Amino acid sequence: MYPLVLMLHSWLRWVALVAGVGAIATTAADRSTTMRTGRSDLWGLGLMITLDIQMLVGLLLYLVLSPFTTEAMRDFGAAMKNPGLRFFAVEHVALMFAAVILVHVGRVMARKARTAEEKRSRLLICFVLATIAMLLAMPWPGMASGRPLFRL
Repeated sequence: MYPLVLMLHSWLRWVALVAGVGAIATTAADRSTTMRTGRSDLWGLGLMITLDIQMLVGLLLYLVLSPFTTEAMRDFGAAMKNPGLRFFAVEHVALMFAAVILVHVGRVMARKARTAEEKRSRLLICFVLATIAMLLAMPWPGMASGRPLFRL
């Protein structure tokens, strides 16, 4: 079950990245002066849903299936000295939680905005920061914790 869930988690990262870039692009391009629901709202919703699903799959890996986190939890002090284990035990999880929180907060703050420009800037700031957090949290090839770009 671990390889299947890991493959799903790996492929969902690309969906999340595309949704993040799409949300940023549509929000930046939206120059409407009304507070209506538009394409940027749909891309933002897609990003939020994708990140929520990715988080649930990631938590399943982290808490139940992953041999890396099982090893890290056995001796957390030693795991902090191992860059690969530390990445998955702390850095990956913290940055991805930050991305999820940023997207949720951005969407709530946008709903409370008084003007279309304020809504757009709130969404844009949160979507950009969330996408940066996702990029920093991914286990890119060449890193101590690197993984393949596409799992098969």
